Amino acid sequence: MRAFLTAAVIVIAALGLIWVVRLQHAASEAPASPPKPDSAQAAVDHAIGIALASAAPAVTLGAIGGKLPGVLVDPKLLVEKSRRTLAVFSAGQVVKTYRIALGARPLGDKVRQGDRRTPEGDFYVCVRNDESKYVRSLGLSYPDKEDAERGVAAGLITKREQRAIVEAIRHYRRPPYNTKLGGEIMIHGGGTGTDWSTGCIALSNSDIAELYPRIGLGTPVEIRP
Repeated sequence: MRAFLTAAVIVIAALGLIWVVRLQHAASEAPASPPKPDSAQAAVDHAIGIALASAAPAVTLGAIGGKLPGVLVDPKLLVEKSRRTLAVFSAGQVVKTYRIALGARPLGDKVRQGDRRTPEGDFYVCVRNDESKYVRSLGLSYPDKEDAERGVAAGLITKREQRAIVEAIRHYRRPPYNTKLGGEIMIHGGGTGTDWSTGCIALSNSDIAELYPRIGLGTPVEIRP
């Protein structure tokens, strides 16, 4: 009951922040510089995400920092969006946890191209790029079969596009990145100071440089809310 009351207080406080931010945004008739699209909403989303994370039960997934082993056995990556962490597993055990940043609208699952949300679900690494704009990048298998089914039902993609996504997932290839569901969701560098990406998972430049050589194609990646 105490945990529930604590979470309720935090959420109420976050809702109060929404009201204050929107009032401030409305009262400013001539801002010093044009705000970025959805900047007020992104700030609110970030604040609520931090509030909910602080109310969540404690889970130990390894200390932030340390040295990643040179060889990983059956590696797996676990992203917890609410905690802004990426945990690296080797032989079923967490061996290191990294601090991360998310898409500029971090709350909720990705729905469509341009929503700036980081997807949730089970994916795998389907692209490796050592010449990324953000140091190194590991591309994820979004959209997956469930996303494709949802996209057809919502009229976002065609049946033909759905079949192409399903076929790619069946053979552990890169699914089409150019549909209205969005794509090119990467784990890359660029920094973790705030949630800033278009839906990707950002690490510090030094962290992605350390992680990239150990993670091969097909590595499972789970992304939790």
